[in-house]
Amino acid sequence: MTLIMSGIKAGASRAVNLAYRVLSRRKAAEEGAARLARVLSALDLTALGVGSTLGVGVYVLAGDVAKNYAGPAVILSFLLAAVASVFAGLCYAEFGARVPKAGSAYVYSYVCVGEFIAFIIGWNLILEYIIGAASVVKALSEYLDSLLNKAISTHLEAAMPLDSPHLARYPDIFAFGVIMVFSVALAFGVKESTKFNNLCTGVNLCVVLFVIISGSFKADTKNWRIPESEVPKSETKDFGTGGFAPYGLAGIIKGAAVCFYGFIGFDCVATAGEEARRPQKSIPFAVVASLLVVFLAYCGVSSVLTLMIPYYMQDEKAPFPYVYDRLGWTWAKYAVSVGAICALCSSLLGAVFPLPRIIYAMSSDGLLFKFLGRVSERFQTPLIGTIIAGLFTGTLAMIFELEQLIHMMSIGTLLAYSMVASCVLLLRYERTTAHKAAEPLNLTLRSGFRQIFNADKHLAPTPLSSAMVTVLVSLYGVWCFVMMLSINQYGEEILSGRPGPIALLSTGTLLVLVTLYAISRQPVSEKKLAFSVPLVPWLPGISILINVYLMLNLDYMTWIRFAVWIAAGLLIYFTYGAWHSSERRRTLDSVQLADLHNDSHTALLKHNGHTQQHD
Repeated sequence: MTLIMSGIKAGASRAVNLAYRVLSRRKAAEEGAARLARVLSALDLTALGVGSTLGVGVYVLAGDVAKNYAGPAVILSFLLAAVASVFAGLCYAEFGARVPKAGSAYVYSYVCVGEFIAFIIGWNLILEYIIGAASVVKALSEYLDSLLNKAISTHLEAAMPLDSPHLARYPDIFAFGVIMVFSVALAFGVKESTKFNNLCTGVNLCVVLFVIISGSFKADTKNWRIPESEVPKSETKDFGTGGFAPYGLAGIIKGAAVCFYGFIGFDCVATAGEEARRPQKSIPFAVVASLLVVFLAYCGVSSVLTLMIPYYMQDEKAPFPYVYDRLGWTWAKYAVSVGAICALCSSLLGAVFPLPRIIYAMSSDGLLFKFLGRVSERFQTPLIGTIIAGLFTGTLAMIFELEQLIHMMSIGTLLAYSMVASCVLLLRYERTTAHKAAEPLNLTLRSGFRQIFNADKHLAPTPLSSAMVTVLVSLYGVWCFVMMLSINQYGEEILSGRPGPIALLSTGTLLVLVTLYAISRQPVSEKKLAFSVPLVPWLPGISILINVYLMLNLDYMTWIRFAVWIAAGLLIYFTYGAWHSSERRRTLDSVQLADLHNDSHTALLKHNGHTQQHD
């Protein structure tokens, strides 16, 4: 019986070790290197970031969040989302500096961390681009519908109603058609040119300036000081208590979770490492500058929007045409609409174009089905993958509401940003190649406790310190969840001074601070980087904390849809990707070569032995 138990334990240990090696296998650093000309200046990168980011948020989100979440305090919602985006952007910039290639967080994580994390990040990037394209085309459809006095929605809802609480009211055939036109155009080799992107970005910024300047003439500060007695009462909708923040702090935070979508797109700057002239300076500058420009645009637009008419009178679908209609400025309505359509088309191209590249990269690595990345000899594009992605994107845009799409995109992106920040922490304290000789872990209860705060004052990372950072980062994620969940669930009780919720929040806060301090005490990797995130581990830690809180503020149906997406990805990985991985084949080839070498060496020794005996 003892032999059986020991055999089971040994087998389980081997299985765990094998699973760890499979999930953590890394892509060779030289693999997939692109040789691109370094032609992009900091200004080019900033324009790229602004063009990819400034879309739906400025023309749709401002009215939606002001009416339903934050009121005039929508400005603070945008500020919080901007801060979270800057922290995440700096983490992306360091990740790009470690692997200065054209690509994405998927490529970086595959080289730096391991295959499983890379697959999860890549799968989330696919979600980000698919939902991003679907939400932009849905916003475009709703914007045009508002301009046409609801002609599209009225006819489609009458002809094909969808009676489901979790789907749209009608199938949006127009949105499906537009996304398929863009996908087919890209599949046949049509690309977004730099001139077209710059033109759209210029028109977009001019329209934003026009909105801010023209709106300031009709601004009335009374709309930020509406007394509660004048707020309309409705059985179906609660418009809060009036004033600057009618929905309170909770409304501002929930609004920030939605506003965060308005800053998505800056990651295209952080992943242009090989095209930038001086990536160590231009990429961090462009990330912060583009986010600053976008925030100022959102801040100015949402300010004049809520100053022109009360927050509860806003139109969620197309706020500016509605406001200008009320003011009697029909010409301004159409001027803004031209800018909005131009910006949405630019954002749509920016969302659709990277999608085939991610699918191609993952299928080339064997993690997705090979046919998705098959390149057409005639058009030099992944034809099948692009068309299938377009069909899936168009279907989502057709059957879901814009708000549902935005929430689902936010959760996927927030998780990707959190994983990137976590990877920055892990890599900052990993052993460099020079120290990766075969060293024992030397783990005992005493050594583990001493290593938590680096009592032995190691200057270079050790196997134990690297393992300790992995454990601490994992625990940090749990403590963030506990701390943010207590605020999310018991915010009012904490403000009113109830001891139970305050104790839970205090415990979570203490664990978060102690864990970050313990991480900061570990020896830092000696690897020199072109760009490093400042204030590690505090800045990436704050980024993770904000991302977790924003995720917890999304509704439960968003989590269910996201869980289905992740489950589908894990099913693909464990049934196909893990077995067809290029790294797995490379590892097997290396093992076979090693076995062949050992067999040859053994045969040679035996031959020499027989020869000596014969002599």
